[in-house]
Amino acid sequence: MDDFLWRALLAGVGVAVMAGPLGCFVVWRRMAYFGDTLAHAALLGVALGYLLDIELAIGVVATSMALALLLVVVERRRLVPTDTLLGILAHSGLAIGLVVIAFVETLRVDLMAYLFGDLLAVTSGDLWWIAGAAAIALPLVAWAWRPLVATTVSEDMAAVEGVPIVVVRLLFPALLALVVAVAMKVVGVLLVTALLILPAAAARRLSRTPEAMALGAALIGSASVGGGLAMSLEWDTPAGPSAVVVALAIFLAMISLPRRPAGRRAH
Repeated sequence: MDDFLWRALLAGVGVAVMAGPLGCFVVWRRMAYFGDTLAHAALLGVALGYLLDIELAIGVVATSMALALLLVVVERRRLVPTDTLLGILAHSGLAIGLVVIAFVETLRVDLMAYLFGDLLAVTSGDLWWIAGAAAIALPLVAWAWRPLVATTVSEDMAAVEGVPIVVVRLLFPALLALVVAVAMKVVGVLLVTALLILPAAAARRLSRTPEAMALGAALIGSASVGGGLAMSLEWDTPAGPSAVVVALAIFLAMISLPRRPAGRRAH
């Protein structure tokens, strides 16, 4: 395999391994629109990165995390309904990012690469960013796994058990923002949420425990990336969207199978 294929595979698998466990919480908490909001606003981070002449990944991570924290704060004050707030921030962030990019006359940006990803153009520098994000996200998810699961089941019961609710409320969106920022290179801002929820939804069908579902989501996501690359090589299709198509095919295959016997099922 050529070097660019290895880089694409490593980048896709790295993102899938991070997205798998977090995608489970997105599915359990019914937060798909939240992921969409972070992904759409990531383009604003790209525009700010160009304007401030900083590494684009830093701009995207900073913008996504700032938005995630803003959502948590505003949601607690209940100024507007949550779904309305998410819709406003998602499309406003995307629109502002596009307008800012259009006003920078000396800037020439391949918007298609940011909107739909450019997996085959992953560089060694991108791999380092993904590896760094994984080194932060995966240990934090492992450390906070039980509190995250507990608050997903019931925040009131988790509080009684001594779980730091405020910390968990801030940690999860911050981790999700980090994954969205690095996944943008793989599948683009318009398809990031699909990479989060499709593998998790597929794994949910046959998983009996939350841990099994998280592992299954990571494996299915990795397999989807490999299948997407194979599709791209065989039929010259865009690699990122192809990975999402493979994930969809796996999901459809999973939901056609009979359910596992009742037990300690994933949420």
